[in-house]
Amino acid sequence: MENKKPDNIVYSETEGYNANLLPYGTSVGAPVIRMDDLVSWKSRGITTVNKEFKSKFDELKAQYQSLIEEFEWNELVYNSKFSFEPVVGEIYHLYRSIDGNDFLSLIGPNEWNKEHIGTFKLNSDKKWIHLS
Repeated sequence: MENKKPDNIVYSETEGYNANLLPYGTSVGAPVIRMDDLVSWKSRGITTVNKEFKSKFDELKAQYQSLIEEFEWNELVYNSKFSFEPVVGEIYHLYRSIDGNDFLSLIGPNEWNKEHIGTFKLNSDKKWIHLS
């Protein structure tokens, strides 16, 4: 009868009666040990992180599109015909001639009747900024 212990008593062969040393409740009146709902926590985390990645991706995609557009405008202006050295900070106008060639001019679009492609300004990095 000495080896039999009641079910509600914590006893270890090596530690003895050690209920007060355990990190969890051992009596019937102790709070219930519940497992955290990790599935919903993971789901919320995944949703949050995916939104963050999508936001960053969309931002990079917009920057990429803007860069491609700048490149294409610069390529168009640099491949056009002009017989002068453009001055940094000045505004120039790009036109298409009757034969289909593009040319750069100081003359504004309302001053003559040519097909106006766009208005540009040369910055200090020698990059053409498309104004309109």
